[in-house]
Amino acid sequence: MVRTGRTLFGMAEPATSVDAALIRRWIRDAADEIAANRDYLTQLDAAIGDADHGINMDRGFSAVVSDLAAADALGPGELLSRAGSTLVNRVGGAAGPLFGSWLRDAGAAMGDGASVDAEDVLRALRAGLAAVQRLGAAVEGDKTIVDAFVPALAGFEKEVRNGGSLSAAATRAAEAAREGARATIPMEARKGRASYLGPRSVGHQDPGATSTALLFAVFARVAGRSG
Repeated sequence: MVRTGRTLFGMAEPATSVDAALIRRWIRDAADEIAANRDYLTQLDAAIGDADHGINMDRGFSAVVSDLAAADALGPGELLSRAGSTLVNRVGGAAGPLFGSWLRDAGAAMGDGASVDAEDVLRALRAGLAAVQRLGAAVEGDKTIVDAFVPALAGFEKEVRNGGSLSAAATRAAEAAREGARATIPMEARKGRASYLGPRSVGHQDPGATSTALLFAVFARVAGRSG
């Protein structure tokens, strides 16, 4: 289980490790957050893409929640890998393969232990980013998921290297991902459907980077109140 406790006032202490319960909570809360932002994500995609990003992400995470409800006795890494495979198989467009590969490879990097620490999460994030970049061939500045993921990973690692807790690292990653997503607004897209618009893609926030920021924000929230 996550090594957490209760304060004298009954408040949950932040997580110090990640177990299956935390991953399940993250996925459920992420699905709720994506559903709440489905129209917003679709509007972002309508400006520079196929107007289906929010729809696809909502469908995919709903499918993941349903699938994991029937999956017992899996560790955190195994849950992520299974969730990633579901996204790859159930989500259309670019979102399924990209976000699915992220979770699948991150889960594989975590291994099959019952719980993982901040260093393990860092290793998983590196694997997830590598999967996204391998599949999408994108780098920072291309106006993609990568523009939120790279600063999030850097923020997480810096906090861990400075002796910060898992919760603090997750919070720093979420803040960096949010700023990274916002930074895509003035960019001209160089990858994906948006790249076909050329200069007309400038002035719009990238939907994939926005979804990435939402996922990091939910993880920070869950890690900060788990118990």
